[in-house]
Amino acid sequence: MAAAWTHLVRFIAEEDAQIHFGTLTPPNTLTWDCCRQPDKWFCFFRNSHREVMHIKQVSHYHSSFICFLMALLGKLLSPLAASDVPIIRCMGLNYRDHAKEANMAIPNDPVLFIKPRTAIAGPFPGKIAVPKFAQDGSSDYEAELSLVISKDGRDIKVEDALDYVLGYTCSNDVSARNAQFLNSQWCFSKGLDGSAPIGPVLVSPAAIGDAGKLAIKAIHNSNVVQDSNTKEMIFDIATTISYLSKGTTLERGTIIMTGTGPGIGCMRSPKVVLNHGDDMRVEIEKIGTLINEIYYE
Repeated sequence: MAAAWTHLVRFIAEEDAQIHFGTLTPPNTLTWDCCRQPDKWFCFFRNSHREVMHIKQVSHYHSSFICFLMALLGKLLSPLAASDVPIIRCMGLNYRDHAKEANMAIPNDPVLFIKPRTAIAGPFPGKIAVPKFAQDGSSDYEAELSLVISKDGRDIKVEDALDYVLGYTCSNDVSARNAQFLNSQWCFSKGLDGSAPIGPVLVSPAAIGDAGKLAIKAIHNSNVVQDSNTKEMIFDIATTISYLSKGTTLERGTIIMTGTGPGIGCMRSPKVVLNHGDDMRVEIEKIGTLINEIYYE
């Protein structure tokens, strides 16, 4: 059964200051045209009051709902709260053009690591907090398409894998590179609090269509620093889900970050570093733009 939503937001309503799930005006209107243009999206949430179609008593994992109510969006939050996410599974070196940039061979098996759910952060006005030890000129970005698992699954067949996708969103795999290169295990350097901002919206598979053909960019202080397409993925969405579920239960709410393209800061010349006050954006076709400000703790 199709979900009752195509573009889901989690937000604090101005009327009652409570957290709700909802959908903005239908995606064929100007509102959603604006979300594909990062500057307009930014202005929309920062400077305007907008009505949101609040889905009353909805479970975002199911299609049923009682009724729609209108609410004013006060603050936009991450599409899922950290408490809704059991774990974040991550792909490394999953773009052909990124492997070429890094002078590394195309892997035969996925390169994997995890982030804890405490890494979840939201879109603007949410900030990416960089802890003091990582304020060493090595804080980096990675623009990524992420997906959310809709139901528990184990040993999922490739041909069934897309049935387990709840929706897609933008994400940023924020990394402390100096710490990363000290260790063969990346979970610490990539698992810091707030190092996995997601948002601004969760888009259903029906609205996305083929997730393997989406333009994806990273924009740092108005400069495009990554510009790729999900067609560059070495392991596609279905293959990734199937692989991660081998002998392992993928729990509902699991986020899978699918890797990044070329242009990460540590491989650019000169290097690009996330500094205090920087504007960092991840823009993905058919989803919108995840916007964050960098904050040095």
